[in-house]
Formats: sequence, structure tokens, C-alpha cells
Amino acid sequence: MADSVIYLDNNATTRPTPAVREAMVAAIDDTWHNPSSVHRPGQAARHAVELARSSVARLVNCRPREVVFTSGGTESLELAIRGVLEDADNPVLVTSAIEHAAVRDLLETLECEVRLAPLDEYGVVDADATAPLLDGATLCCLQWANNETGALQPIGAIGRACEGARVPLLVDGTQWVGKLPTSFGTGTAAPNDPAHADDEGPQIDMLAFSAHKLHGPKGVGTLIVRRGTRLATVRPGSQELGRRGGTENVPGIVGFGLACEEAASFLADADERQRLASLRDRLEAGILERCPSAAINGPTATGARLWNTPSVGLRSLAAEALLLMLSDRGVCASAGAACSSGSLEPSPVLLAMGIEPAVAHGSIRLSLSRTTTDDEVDRAAAIIAEAATVLGGALPTS
Repeated sequence: MADSVIYLDNNATTRPTPAVREAMVAAIDDTWHNPSSVHRPGQAARHAVELARSSVARLVNCRPREVVFTSGGTESLELAIRGVLEDADNPVLVTSAIEHAAVRDLLETLECEVRLAPLDEYGVVDADATAPLLDGATLCCLQWANNETGALQPIGAIGRACEGARVPLLVDGTQWVGKLPTSFGTGTAAPNDPAHADDEGPQIDMLAFSAHKLHGPKGVGTLIVRRGTRLATVRPGSQELGRRGGTENVPGIVGFGLACEEAASFLADADERQRLASLRDRLEAGILERCPSAAINGPTATGARLWNTPSVGLRSLAAEALLLMLSDRGVCASAGAACSSGSLEPSPVLLAMGIEPAVAHGSIRLSLSRTTTDDEVDRAAAIIAEAATVLGGALPTS
């Protein structure tokens, strides 16, 4: 990637770190063997997989044997949802209208009753109003952090309600894990993080996330499955304790493990997360100062959203045209989820939040990473305002 490119699409994917790349290349060269083989090279590959499994487990504070390696978050979510609903006579799923397309699209293929959790104007689930929906439910599936607005969900309160209703809780942690502290094993959402000190609750049952959202490789992810959770086999095979068949992607898993170790080091420094949150605020302020008609979609209160994600709405502007112009000017962003960026329709997430269609059509998602700089943020704000002016969607003041 050219140095002049300002990459603000990190919720779509992050760049693997140099150390991750080096570890993967070494795995391709040295441990390319089948980890199910009994010979010494095969067992060396198995050892590399298990070391990575332990690194993933340490990041989210779970047992290594609860880590199931998959091809990514989408497969992890399908494995969990199908695995729980398959054995139910009249399956009922409690979820929300702002879930990732990996969940929304899957539900269209399943024969089950879907109950949608109520949302407030910021796209945050109302935990109290959701509790009655759990009566007779088979599974509850919710994001921890929204991929478009960064809004954080009250997983602690939802978890307590699920425990009381004896309903397993599946959490899509794809955007959360690696950005905020996670403790699957103790039931604490964010230990030692004052912004989420009130989000303590019972242990969740399943947690899905991907390597490529935390500076690891694409094509590998995990489903954390709490011991004792009933889960039918969706992809038969002997690998991954029978949870998910198929020869393991050893280089990808090795890269995933190292990315988790690096993420753990990053998460140990709360001041660094605060510095990056200030960068996010600086980016927003720079855009809003130049474009008074712009608005931030979703929550803006401290601790209510991810430190890296602003969703910026520009009334009556075509987001697709803006993104193309930004790309020509060296800024990479997206209109909502990257997997739906080719759509001309406004984001269903923003519409579900009650955002006006005219604003939703002109909304773009900007997402920072651990390596985003002050200079990149300042240049991006100016370029976005300039592009908005050219397109006539907002009139800058300076």
C-alpha cells in the first residue's frame, strides 16, 4: 500500500503486522505438514496449532479446549446458530435488526421464529424490553459492537437475562475482540476498563470473531464454545474436537495466534486506547467543523462505542459517489459493511435505527486502527469535506 493512502476501513479488514506475516511465512516453510499426521513433522504442525490455540484462549480468557478454529466470523456464527437450532422442534431465535449480514442473511435461509430485540435511537438494544422475548426461545444472538456505528451492546445485562431464561447466548465479537478487553471465562465484559465496569454478568455461551479484524490474516477465525454447551455438528469431521471438520489452516492459525498475543499487549495499555479514541473524536470534529450539515450516526457518549468507529451522515449525498471520489483522493472508507458496499440501497442497520433515508444514503463508515496517525486523521477530514463540497452534499465553512 502506498504511503500516501489513508486507510480508514479497518472494520472491513486490518493490515497484518510484520510479525504476523513473518510467522505465517515461517509456518508455510517449516510446518506445512498435516497436523493430524502421527509422524514428527505432522506433530510439529499440531504443536504450532495448539500453541496458537492457547494464545487465542488467553486473549479472551477461556480454556484452550473451548477454542474451535474456523474460516472466519461468518462460518463461526453459522456453526453456532445452525448447531443450536438444528435439534430444536420449534426453534426461536432472539436477535436484533442491526446484526451483521452474516446473521441477517443466514436467518433468511432458516425455518425458525425470529424475535427482534427493541432498539433505542442510537442502535443499542433495550435489555429490559428484550428479557420477555427470551421466554421459550432457543438461542439469543447479538453483536457486542456494531460494525457500522461502533455502538456497544449491554451484553452483561442480556447475559443475565439469558441465564435466568435458560437460553444460550451467542455473541458476535468480531468488532469487539482485539479492540476492547474480553473475559469469556469470568463473565466480565471488560475487566479493568472503567468505561464498561457496569457490564459484568454471567458467562456467555459462545463467542465468534475473526483474525483479520485484529491485524491477523484472512481466512481464519474462531468460535469459543463454553464447555457443556449443546451444539450439533454442522461440518462433520474429526478435527477441532469434532466441532468442525477439515484440515486446519496451519499458517493462518499461527498468524492468528500471534495477532492475539499482539492484541493482548495493546489492550494492556488503557491510555493507548484513550489516545486512539481522541483521534476518532478529532476526525469527527474536523469533518463537522467543515461540514455543519454532517451528523454522527449512533452513540457519541464516552464508553458507548468503539474507540475507532465514526459513522458520518451527509444528507442527500450519494455515499457510493463520495467513496469513489475519496478513493481517487487517497482515502479508503466504506458505506456501512464492506460486504454490502456494492449495494445502492441505504444501510439496513441505519434504517433500523430510525435514521432518515436521505441521511442513510449519504452515510459513510470510517474506522481507525492501532497504527492510524494524527496526520492521517487531519488530512482525511479535509479531503472528506472537499469531496462533499464537490458533490454538493455539504457546504464547508472553511
